[in-house]
Amino acid sequence: MISSAFSAESLLFNPTTPDSDAIPTIFAFPNEYSVGITSLGYQVIWATLAMRSDVEVSRLFTDIHEQLPRKPELVGFSFSWELDYVNILNLLEFLAIPLRATSRDDNHPIVFGGGPVLTANPEPFANFFDIILLGDGENLLQNLIEGYKEVRKASRQMKLEALAQIPGVYVPSLYKIDYHSCDGGVKSIQPSSQEIPATIEKQTYRGNTLSASTVVTEKAAWENIYMVEVVRSCPEMCRFCLASYLTLPFRTASLEDSLIPAIEKGLSVTNRLGLLGASVTQHPEFETLLNFINQPKYDDVRLSIASVRTNTVTVELARTLATRDTRSLTIAIESGSPQLRQIINKKLHNDEIIQAAINAKAGGLSGLKLYGMVGIPGEEQDDLEQTVKMMLEIKKAAPGLRLTLGCSTFVPKAHTPFQWFGVNRQAEKRLQFLQKQLKPQGIDFRPESYNWSIIQALLSRGDRRLSELLELTRNFGDSLGSYKRAFKQLKGQIPDLDFYVHANWSTEDLLPWSHLQGPLPQSTLLKHLTDARSYKK
Repeated sequence: MISSAFSAESLLFNPTTPDSDAIPTIFAFPNEYSVGITSLGYQVIWATLAMRSDVEVSRLFTDIHEQLPRKPELVGFSFSWELDYVNILNLLEFLAIPLRATSRDDNHPIVFGGGPVLTANPEPFANFFDIILLGDGENLLQNLIEGYKEVRKASRQMKLEALAQIPGVYVPSLYKIDYHSCDGGVKSIQPSSQEIPATIEKQTYRGNTLSASTVVTEKAAWENIYMVEVVRSCPEMCRFCLASYLTLPFRTASLEDSLIPAIEKGLSVTNRLGLLGASVTQHPEFETLLNFINQPKYDDVRLSIASVRTNTVTVELARTLATRDTRSLTIAIESGSPQLRQIINKKLHNDEIIQAAINAKAGGLSGLKLYGMVGIPGEEQDDLEQTVKMMLEIKKAAPGLRLTLGCSTFVPKAHTPFQWFGVNRQAEKRLQFLQKQLKPQGIDFRPESYNWSIIQALLSRGDRRLSELLELTRNFGDSLGSYKRAFKQLKGQIPDLDFYVHANWSTEDLLPWSHLQGPLPQSTLLKHLTDARSYKK
């Protein structure tokens, strides 16, 4: 359905009039418009395509779309939430494109995908894509378009073989995966010919101009927000953290050349500003940035900050946020146990966490949300009790501050030192223990669904054999019961749920993503794993 939602947009770039022979392209987000248009990654890639005269791009969401080309040559997906795979399959059907890449022929478009889900571990979804872009889109997308233009008239197979030569472009159908057995691990990963690279390296954009919103609209999930990426990656390198390890190195946007001009541009069309990044307050000139936003001319600006390192929460920061319509602040502590924080490389002390709460209250904030985690490798009952103790100490030190502990279950992620660990089977009971201890004390405890963690782990550690499972669960629904039902149906054809989710894998094993090179080599990840284990008593 073509919608009036597009007419409510304020564009912060100038789309180009496409050439007569421009490549007809569909760029899709596998969710509703209000969700997709709030994704900074989607916005930036769409604007990049729309500013090229050699591409004619149309947007597609699950609920609305622009005028679509009758015969698209390229169909792209921005993939940032695992369970959106269902909508990718639905949209492919809507476009009359076969779900499996191997079922497509020269009459079908090349289907490509990118985004954090696919860069981390594309294998469970690999059979649905012709091309997967690994890494930052800034240069990668431009290289893909230029490469495609050179082979535009060639056969599908020749196109794929040529595009596979571009760094960061992964063509799954050109790699043969063998397994030790139907229910065993990966035995070998081989390119189809000597011309195809044996490993594909994630591409890293190293410029000091990071992303900023290309569109502002009241129809976005975050109404009228203008977003600026302040930093990319995180220097802390917590050993479970995909956001840090997968996006290294830590990069900061130039204050004078990038951030300030971008903010001035955005605040000319809206008064709602979001500062994005895994560790925003660790920008070396964050204080100067704050002073810039604190100018009297921006007094009506509503400010949101994505994430704040605990020991950078100052009274001034809290005051700035409080006067700009932010009532609470979010910090990640993971655990109240100093030993567990050492295991995961969380360089943080309990007194710094307590001081952050005191400063938040002194600056006028009414709430503090902390992020914790259960099931961290090496965790014992005593570690949980220390988390309870610390939460009570925070409450005592900052009376009247509304405290929330959001708590997830540890999920192993590819390209991190903890990728070999499985999900702790006791995690659900541990969430229940924290709930029982904290709720009567007036602390708002918000556990993330343990069942969702199981699905997340399945998708984060999965291999290509899961594509059949994903097609089945699409018909059953996205509950854990649906996945278990699908596993039952495929019994004997693929490994069981435990293999993917709970098993600790050997560091000698070939991993489903072993042919995909992240920022750090496996030898470095193993060293970091050894360091983590050295803290376990």
